[in-house]
Amino acid sequence: MSAPNLKIENLHVSIEDKEIVKGFNLEINGGEIHAVMGPNGTGKSTLASAIMGHPTYEITEGSVTFDGEDVLEMDVDERARVGMFLAMQYPSEISGVTNSDFLRTAINARREEGNEVPLMKFIKNLDNKMDLLDIDEEFSQRYLNEGFSGGEKKRNEILQLMMLEPRIAILDEIDSGLDIDALKVVAKGVNQMRDPEFGCLIITHYQRLLNYVTPDKVHVMMQGRIVKSGGPELAQRLEAEGYDWIKEELGIEDETVGQDA
Repeated sequence: MSAPNLKIENLHVSIEDKEIVKGFNLEINGGEIHAVMGPNGTGKSTLASAIMGHPTYEITEGSVTFDGEDVLEMDVDERARVGMFLAMQYPSEISGVTNSDFLRTAINARREEGNEVPLMKFIKNLDNKMDLLDIDEEFSQRYLNEGFSGGEKKRNEILQLMMLEPRIAILDEIDSGLDIDALKVVAKGVNQMRDPEFGCLIITHYQRLLNYVTPDKVHVMMQGRIVKSGGPELAQRLEAEGYDWIKEELGIEDETVGQDA
């Protein structure tokens, strides 16, 4: 299988007639990890949700392609089947569905009928991944995210990532609310996924995750678009100096979207 390619060109996204993403451009190839950073309300989470087809967000202009195919013409489940994955900032709780059942169903949904993953192979793989992420074995029989702490939900998102093995992953603030031990576990899972056939977009407010997952490129998002890009050193400077120096350098005035977009 060839290396994946996700290309976002001149993307504009609105919610309730208010434009939040305003001409966003980014290309991610297999083997690359990109980080998008920026202040609250700049459109980072809106970007992630729109790419994956959340119905609340209206794409008014631009294109998103995955291996040359038009993502915006795909249903949400089709995006998942071709190998796209979103680790959500606020994962949903689903009562009555265990983690194990959810994961096996999701894996089989991407396979041809009659070629479902054998049960014992699935269990062995799940046990190995849970061990890597320091997750207790009883976790697999708990209902999906129900009663989970914030850290457990984020570990569960990374467990899903490792089990589903997508070709392109978007991790929306996967580090928010984590203590240092949980942060290291999450980073361990992401680093384990590094591969020429896997590309990743990490959306984050803070540089601290990037101490453990070194990105190939760092992008600063303001006013709904990327305004500056660089290497890992850019994230380090943002951590030390904040965003004001970029605003001054580019003549950007403060903008309040009115929500954590």
